[in-house]
Amino acid sequence: MGMGRPRILITTWRRTLPTYLGERTVLDTLDPAYAARVFEAGGLPVLVSRPPGDALDELLSLADGLLLTGGGDVDPAVYGARRENVADVDADADAFELALIEAARERELPTLAICRGAQLLAVAHGGRLAQRLTPGGGHVELDALAPEDILAARHPVELVPGSRVHQALGAGTVAVNTIHHHEIADAGELAITATAASGVIEAVEPRTAWPCLGVQWHPEKMAEPEQAGLFEGLMQATRVAA
Repeated sequence: MGMGRPRILITTWRRTLPTYLGERTVLDTLDPAYAARVFEAGGLPVLVSRPPGDALDELLSLADGLLLTGGGDVDPAVYGARRENVADVDADADAFELALIEAARERELPTLAICRGAQLLAVAHGGRLAQRLTPGGGHVELDALAPEDILAARHPVELVPGSRVHQALGAGTVAVNTIHHHEIADAGELAITATAASGVIEAVEPRTAWPCLGVQWHPEKMAEPEQAGLFEGLMQATRVAA
């Protein structure tokens, strides 16, 4: 799309929050860190609200890349399981983002999927999630920690040499955060390219030429310089695809 900054579509999360219009005003929300990291990497962030109709083709015609962000839990019904430990499920969000993934895959649109996004990426490829975190390896239930402790905590993950995530981060082992309620239990057709010591799946990638990467952690909330490589890798993929 020309020589300017690549346009990166970024998904938002629909919440009901108190405003002057009521205690449960429906809003599309997003941590500004996502857009900041995209802009710092050279991209133009374009936040996407779920359209009321079928507009995927029109949306993706605007895009050089896609960033799937965090949010509430994926409804277990999507991967054929019962609800056991869920929060903030939104079936419409699941359907919209799964359709985005399918459309991006068909177009081989460069994609970075973070946390919930990585989980949906696995589900879209025949995988499934675990509704409770595997104990150990730095993974604990979030309600047991204060917000500042959640943001500060780190645990090591091992990256598969030669994988996209390894190329983006430039190291064999990195320290990452844990800000997720569910986790990937089965990556389906995807390759598992990073794991924690406890065996938790931390990164997944297609086995095809589609330039796509999913990470379970939240790099946008980390100041460590290597994490910028994930967003820079997305920009590089858009330039190759142009």
